[in-house]
Amino acid sequence: AVAAAGVALFVPLPDPLKLPAMFLAGFAAGGLWAAAPALLKLRLGVNDVLTTLMLNYVAVYLVEWLIHGPWRGRTAFGFAYTDRFPDAAMLPLIPGTYVHWPTLLLALLLAGAAWFVLARTTWGYPVRVTGDNPEAARYARMPVFWVVFGVALASGGLAGLAGVGEVAGVHGRLLGAYQISLGYGYTAIIVAWLARGNPLGAVLTALFMGLVFASGDVMKIALQMPFRVTDVFNGLILFFLISTERLLYYRVRWAPARKER
Repeated sequence: AVAAAGVALFVPLPDPLKLPAMFLAGFAAGGLWAAAPALLKLRLGVNDVLTTLMLNYVAVYLVEWLIHGPWRGRTAFGFAYTDRFPDAAMLPLIPGTYVHWPTLLLALLLAGAAWFVLARTTWGYPVRVTGDNPEAARYARMPVFWVVFGVALASGGLAGLAGVGEVAGVHGRLLGAYQISLGYGYTAIIVAWLARGNPLGAVLTALFMGLVFASGDVMKIALQMPFRVTDVFNGLILFFLISTERLLYYRVRWAPARKER
């Protein structure tokens, strides 16, 4: 989101090149952001869950510094945000909604491409083996370092595209981090877990989680309930997923009771 805002506001480009440059910048920034935790994991054995979670706070305060400081908009009085993006840097929406259809189409295409690469190509095989059992991948002399590093760069870059879509499709400017996202990154963990790591399945589970977020708005208006009830629901989903993971290794089978002799 920051990289896209920088291109939209400060890089003089012809109008037709503005949006492609924003997406390229967002992809590059997301990949570079993911590179640091990947290198720490590969070189020093640092848990990537911890480093990526802590980097969230670095990102939040980086955005806050920019919108309160050097990138503060000239019309921002009482609130902190940048100037509005030019029209050439805005994504078209589906009429009557806040859905920016170019990124929706891009997400569907990339989900299909990710499934094809993982399931049908020689590039995807080392990724699947390394993800399931890194030691087996090393024993088979697979390039584990480059597999993990490449996947980190690609996944970070794809997340960066989502950030571009939010600022260029919905807000039209760089805002505070918690205004840009309602916790979509954390929700994506549940989406991926529900889909069992299948990119095509993630499309369906993402729609399900989108329904949960939409339901939160309905509950807030119709039932006077706080929107954060959706966070409780999401947390319970993740809790039950994790707690029942071990049960997948067993099968319940009904059998007649044995008669004692």
